[in-house]
Amino acid sequence: MRLLYLDLVFLVNLLADYLLCLASARLCGLRLRRRRYLLAGFFGAGYAVLCALPGLGFLASPAGILGAGLGLAGIAFWGEARPLRCGLTLLLLALALGGGLYALTLRSGGRPVLSLRLLLGSFFVFYGLLKLLSRFRSRWDGRDRAQVRLVLAGREASFSALIDSGNSLRDPATGAAVLIVSPRALRPLFPGAEPLLEELGPVELLQAQGQIPALAGRLRLIPYRSLSGGGLLPLFRPDALYLDQKACGDLLVALSPAARGDGFEAIL
Repeated sequence: MRLLYLDLVFLVNLLADYLLCLASARLCGLRLRRRRYLLAGFFGAGYAVLCALPGLGFLASPAGILGAGLGLAGIAFWGEARPLRCGLTLLLLALALGGGLYALTLRSGGRPVLSLRLLLGSFFVFYGLLKLLSRFRSRWDGRDRAQVRLVLAGREASFSALIDSGNSLRDPATGAAVLIVSPRALRPLFPGAEPLLEELGPVELLQAQGQIPALAGRLRLIPYRSLSGGGLLPLFRPDALYLDQKACGDLLVALSPAARGDGFEAIL
């Protein structure tokens, strides 16, 4: 007789579904919405517990699994720019992770191998590989430049950005990706305030943001690290941002004079 501990079923599925939603969002370049992914995890864990209860095994039918998958993806990614793409990414990651665990089960002679330790270990290895692959995704596309159009307070600035596979800077508060821009590229957005942007340090600029109407109340600081050290960068959310004419509403903008080079004024 096989014993099934419902609390363990709930916890394992909660963690698995939450982490899969998180990995899918990261791979799709979304602004991370951890509370929604946790809610989706609770939904998936509750479904798994119901499937394990006597008399409710029919919920584990293909139709039931499909419905639960759609519900999980809907909770996690409803309202995103491309919810179908995010949902398919979640499905593929779940299949890949599930297939890997099933292979381990077969190798162990059919004995169940799923545990919290194995689940977390498998996920973090999987997540690390996905993060590495996402860094080189732009290189596979054969592109090393992107044309940027940035809109703020009714003004626009256009410039070229270097697609850098080594740039993994993200906003620690939201998980959103960050475009690092040279202040000189943003001169059309801040007429008369160019000296403040180009000469003040991050802390001083934060204190002086009231003198730049378009940035007042928008500017904050985020930490960064590089091979040459670390520090703080001023960060703000533009009204709109387009990469090669595609809207990127979740992309934030950080200012750094070092984000200039031969033929580009920003680093993506």
